[in-house]
Amino acid sequence: MAAAGALIQVPVAVACRVLGLSTQGYYKWLKDPVSQRDWDDAHLIDVLYEAHADDPTLGYRFLTDELNIEYGINVGENRVHRLCHIAGITASHHKKRSKAGTAGPPPHDDLLTVVDEHGVVRHEFKADAPNKVWLWDISEHPTREGKLYLCAIKDVFSNKIVGYSIDSRMRGSLARAAMRNAIALRSPLGTICHSDRGGQFRAKRTQRLLVNNGLVGSMGRSYGAGDNASMESFFALLQKNVLNTRRWDTREELRLAMVTWIETKYNRRRRQRGLGRLTPVEFEMIYTTAPAA
Repeated sequence: MAAAGALIQVPVAVACRVLGLSTQGYYKWLKDPVSQRDWDDAHLIDVLYEAHADDPTLGYRFLTDELNIEYGINVGENRVHRLCHIAGITASHHKKRSKAGTAGPPPHDDLLTVVDEHGVVRHEFKADAPNKVWLWDISEHPTREGKLYLCAIKDVFSNKIVGYSIDSRMRGSLARAAMRNAIALRSPLGTICHSDRGGQFRAKRTQRLLVNNGLVGSMGRSYGAGDNASMESFFALLQKNVLNTRRWDTREELRLAMVTWIETKYNRRRRQRGLGRLTPVEFEMIYTTAPAA
């Protein structure tokens, strides 16, 4: 009789027969416990997490398209469905974004937070020159055809909208397209880009875009009312001057109206008291021509 706690060794052949396994399969597994298929599945799950974080509304069918088109990975729907089930990745029906909601951990510190002499923490949206501080945010607008999303980037110095992107889906590519637009027009370096904690701004590809172009990320740590108040004021003006003027039948009609208002009205014709009753374009023009004069 074996002593208590003694290790009883069972022959491999006997153990495999009891478990209903083949000895050949056991030794093959022992030689290579993680197959190439397992490695490939683990890599695909990692990419699926990234793509889903970029747009949480995507189900496995749209994620399959995303992998094929955006990531260049040729994979079938059945395999993506299996991996999504394993990883717990499911589509969420997108609702209007709520500032009271929760988000994941911010990848950046909040660089615009200051503490006054009374110990009150607040945001300070100030800059002494163009391309020092940019704010970017996303707004949602309805049409009879469906929702339309605008991601806009504002220069804190002049309040000028320096980049924007419009799409029918609110995903990470919307934020990246707006930032690429601003980078192409302004050629910034070391600019602080402040946003809220939305998944579009926390996405890895969005963060790489900032790093690769020498930009500095800043992200609010809460969804407080003053977290990105300067951008909220711009969206309020857009709502009053464009969206509330009529009912919009198609996304294209609304897109053209928003582009026209930003380019011809807001940036070039709307005078702002905070800029000495100048337009954003005039204010930046005076700044650039003053040293030469």
